[in-house]
Amino acid sequence: MTQADLPSSAKAAVATDPLAAWGAPPSARYEELAAGFRPLFARIRASAVERELQHRLPHEEIAWLREAGFTRVRLPRERGGAGATLPELFGLLIELGAADTNVVNAVRAHLGFVEDVLTAHEKEWRAHWLGLLADGALIGAGLSEAGGAKVGTFATELTETSQGLRLNGRKFYTTGSLFADWVAVAAQRGEETVFLQVPRQAPGVDVVDDWDGFGQALTASGTAIFEDVAVKAEWVRPGTARFPYAVPFYQLVHLASLAGIGRALADDVARRVQQRDRVYSHGNAARVADDPQILQVVGRVHGAAYAARAIVLQAANALQRSYETQLDPAAADLQRDKANAEAHVEVDQSVTVITRLVLDASTELFDALGASATLRTEGLDRYWRNARTISSHNPRIYRERQVGAYVVNGTVPPASYRVGTGSTS
Repeated sequence: MTQADLPSSAKAAVATDPLAAWGAPPSARYEELAAGFRPLFARIRASAVERELQHRLPHEEIAWLREAGFTRVRLPRERGGAGATLPELFGLLIELGAADTNVVNAVRAHLGFVEDVLTAHEKEWRAHWLGLLADGALIGAGLSEAGGAKVGTFATELTETSQGLRLNGRKFYTTGSLFADWVAVAAQRGEETVFLQVPRQAPGVDVVDDWDGFGQALTASGTAIFEDVAVKAEWVRPGTARFPYAVPFYQLVHLASLAGIGRALADDVARRVQQRDRVYSHGNAARVADDPQILQVVGRVHGAAYAARAIVLQAANALQRSYETQLDPAAADLQRDKANAEAHVEVDQSVTVITRLVLDASTELFDALGASATLRTEGLDRYWRNARTISSHNPRIYRERQVGAYVVNGTVPPASYRVGTGSTS
């Protein structure tokens, strides 16, 4: 049966249902969970191009997410959350990414910190931060540096002075910190790396929107400066172990953003083809919507978005298994190690496929549209710019190599990544 054979009511559903053919939800309750956020996602998407053109940071949009409980969605119900699984979270992130990947990136550090808290073994620290997160606290990033520190170390230092602990240093890629209440910081304390949370409004803390990338322009992924910041002892995490699936988690947030871009551009090109009334004399139909070559482009782009989403949700299941094994007191160390390694590898082998699918789709969509689609006010260029920027954060070539090393030699991917100056000795 073709769409032409459908009754008029079914034709209308096919034409207007934005969820049509996107695949099964990640859980039986997902639609109920997502329904509460979709009107908010629609509001965020409605102003995305305007914000991009005006360089208006999404302070308001992130406040909406916080108010709606999105930043607490992984917390247990008794803590004001929804107890969402990781596949459910990543399903929501794909939908939010279709609205605006700047916003996804802005809450990425916060979502990772939530995982740190949920899996923490330090009971007092965990209880303290569960309480703050339940009250709506938002966490930003302050880990990466752009200076000359060697790989594996940080130039930012936490030192003991006669006046107490003091933090000094400079961070870059501080995504989300300009919107946050707390900044999660990695610093050197002598020879040891420590993790701490510092109030963004504390004296000596300055977060600057100096990100100059050609994509993801509204994430405020710029500089955070810490000058003689007084640090309370309770702000320093007692241990240094992060949640074991941290590397694949943070990467999968980027992949969810890419899948969201794919979904948004697939929706965009389908709508524009549907509405377009100007045709080429050497085309194949009197209506663009009837031109089989144009429909082929739309179908190829939609297929790329479909595949990207499916891969993200599949990999999210691997993260969920790692999370559950980590919290299972009956699990043996070997079980935990196996679940963690598989989560790393499943995400690593997803990176290059999703990246290629979405980057290709973000250029191919123009083959279905006219020259007017290149106008800056249309905003279609942001799909490629954002996708290219997101996929540049963690080079896919290394992910491919790690998968190869694992399947050939059994080499498990590294549990943490650092960037810095390489040693020549």
